[in-house]
Formats: sequence, C-alpha cells, structure tokens
Amino acid sequence: MATKQCPGLHSLARGAYAWLAKDSSWGWSNAGLIVDGKDALLVDTLFDLALTGDMLATMRDAEPAALHIGTVVNTHANGDHCHGNQLVSDARIIASSASAEEMSELTPEVMAALMGNVAKLGPIGDYLKHCFGQFHFDGIRFTPPTQTFDDELELRIGDKPVRLVDVGPAHTRGDVLVHSPQDGVVFSGDILFIESTPIIWQGPVQNWIDACNRIDDMQPDLVVPGHGPITDRHGVAQVRHYLQFVRDAARSRFDAGMSAFEAAQDIELTEYSAWSDPERIAVNVDSLYREFAGEQARTDLMELMNRMAELAGFHARGQV
Repeated sequence: MATKQCPGLHSLARGAYAWLAKDSSWGWSNAGLIVDGKDALLVDTLFDLALTGDMLATMRDAEPAALHIGTVVNTHANGDHCHGNQLVSDARIIASSASAEEMSELTPEVMAALMGNVAKLGPIGDYLKHCFGQFHFDGIRFTPPTQTFDDELELRIGDKPVRLVDVGPAHTRGDVLVHSPQDGVVFSGDILFIESTPIIWQGPVQNWIDACNRIDDMQPDLVVPGHGPITDRHGVAQVRHYLQFVRDAARSRFDAGMSAFEAAQDIELTEYSAWSDPERIAVNVDSLYREFAGEQARTDLMELMNRMAELAGFHARGQV
C-alpha cells in the first residue's frame, strides 16, 4: 500500500498516529504517537529542533494527551530519530542498551562540526551537503535516553499495551520495533525503508531479515517505516527481498575475488534502482563483505561516504 502520501500527521487508529516526513531520503524520518486517555508515547524525535518542534505542535493540536508526552522511544541511534530529544526531555526516554551506547558516538555537536567543514572536503563535502544541508544542527543539546532495556519491554499507555522489541544489531547496533497490538500498528524505525534504499550500517544481514519476519509475526494492519510511506506486510516483504538480493549478489562477487567497492559498482539493482539513494549499495556490500570475512573492524565512515559520493556522481561533478 506504499502509495503517495502527504507529509504530516496521519491518524491510523483511535489514538495512534504516524508523522510522515516530506521525503524518504537522508535525514527525512518518520515518527509516531500512541495515546490513550491522558497518556501519550512518542516514537522517535526528528533530525533537528525546528522539525521536531513543528511535529510536536501538530500532535498537540490533534491530541490533548500530546501536551504532556510522558514516554519517548528512540528506535535507534541515528540522529534523525533522536536529535530532537531535548524538546521532550521532561519525559522518560527509552532505548535499547546498545542504541543508547551508540548515540554517544555521533552526537548533534559532532554533526554540527562535520557540516561546518564540508567546504574543505571536496566531493565528499558536496555529497554531505546534498544529504544533510537542509538540517540545522547548531544549538542541539545531546539528550540521551533515561531508561534502557534488552530483548523486550512491556509498557502500558493508558489501558493500551505497547511492546518494545530489540531486534538489533541490524541497521544499527540496537534497532527497536514498537508494537501497539490494540491499534494493529507497528512502528518499525529503520528496519523498514519504503521506496528508499535500506542501509546496513551494522548487520549481520540475517538479523535484519529476521526482524522483518518478527514484524510479520505481529500481524499488523499497518506499519510505519522509518522512512517512506505507511505500508503493510507487502512493504515488509519488499525490504526482506532487497536484503536477500543484495546478500546473494555480494556473496557471489566476494567468492569471485572482487573488492567490496568493485562489487558495489558491478551489482545491477534492477527493480530497486528506482528507490531513493541507491548509492547506499556501497555501504551494504562493505558490511556484507565484513560479515563474510568474519572481520570486526569497520571501514572508516568517511571512506564509505566517499564511495557513496562516487556512485552518486559527485566526483564527476567536482571535476567539471
């Protein structure tokens, strides 16, 4: 059901909402709201304070319970799902233990410093500006979770049961699904990218495939992805198929002795080429190669950005 949907707040069920970003590309993330009576749970904040503030104002207009959000769940450590935490710092902020640890490594302050130097980075800087230049990181205060958990955590929002399931490491080290069974809704965080290319920062890929299967097992009516339009189990299947396709394509090239970047350049994305940000194949293949080789050391982040910049054509643009 991944049809064109307007950005903003969407009612999914009585007391369940999706916040959809205007785009599905880098940094433009979705969020969610679960309310019952006077209780409200927010699923994720956004990449900067202005975006998060606008979202919260809209939610408060729609639901009186959102005036006093008591619980926030960060589905993972990427800044586009947690940088706005300071605007809800009076709530308990919950994340998986692994995610909370990872959040401290690429804080808003680090992101602001990086974006302040893009002019000195050549094509990589041009690519970073293309990805993140529309967001404002200055003045954001790192606001980490106040409560962590491992495996699963059962909550109640009013009379609604809400289940948090840690399915990481997959996209990141500690990805969390938020399931509201009474509403028939799963908020998947970045376990699902719909009409947008998933990116395997962490892996192993089988954990991510298993996470898709966990969503299926929950039998939701609707799934709110981390990026892209609201979907259902057909969208879950699309992501699972992409991961299986890339895994198998990378494996054959690994066995043939290609380097990770050679393989990324060689893989024909066919039906997936229309998804936004196809250059993420460079990170995905690199993570899979690390997995195939049993290596723990991760490739330098700036090298990965360089590979994506090249696939996206930014090196060629810089030579014009």
